[in-house]
Amino acid sequence: MSKRQKNMVLFIYFVVFFALWALFELIVNEKIKAVVDNKILYCLITNGIVKTLVWTLPAVIFLQRFRGDVSVTLREMFIFKLDWLKYLPIFLIITVYLLGGAILQTGKLVITSKFDFGDVIAVLFVGITEETVFRGWLLNFSVKENKKWFSIGINAVLFLIIHFPIWISEGVFISNFVGFGFLSILALSILFSCTFLKSKSILVSIALHMYWNLLVSMFY
Repeated sequence: MSKRQKNMVLFIYFVVFFALWALFELIVNEKIKAVVDNKILYCLITNGIVKTLVWTLPAVIFLQRFRGDVSVTLREMFIFKLDWLKYLPIFLIITVYLLGGAILQTGKLVITSKFDFGDVIAVLFVGITEETVFRGWLLNFSVKENKKWFSIGINAVLFLIIHFPIWISEGVFISNFVGFGFLSILALSILFSCTFLKSKSILVSIALHMYWNLLVSMFY
């Protein structure tokens, strides 16, 4: 495909995708919350079923449809033969950063009382769905060998934008900018993108994403 055709595909995809997800977060999600009282069931519906249908499934279809125009094919992305020791330092840095931050905030390291199996379900599905879309599909389809950092930067901005609907619904949109919380989203996106491009495997970025969310859910 030509550059213009790729840009058009990406533009149309993201506009439709963002519109659907904004509709869900701002309207549909509240209706589900009003009906479903059980947190585990709620997480299964929203993160398991809805996110799989809106995020993962379309991304996989696009990856197959444009398999000749992506950097890494769908099959190659899920190859398990990886040297995981190369990425151990990143996991350690995340551990020190998040656990250290939790200790500084509370003076001790205690798992929050709100953490339960529903959070585990959310962690698992969010890591898979978000990485499949943003690294496995969007970055994979748009990246160019001579403009990797540009593609990584655009991907980070898109990753930030997709958080806007949930921030608005939770009333933390302004505070995430005033308090510079948005910077962590950009930094994480860059980290996940770099590890994906380096490893050629979506499994690394998925694992890092899950691990980050797990620690945040447990201690924050």
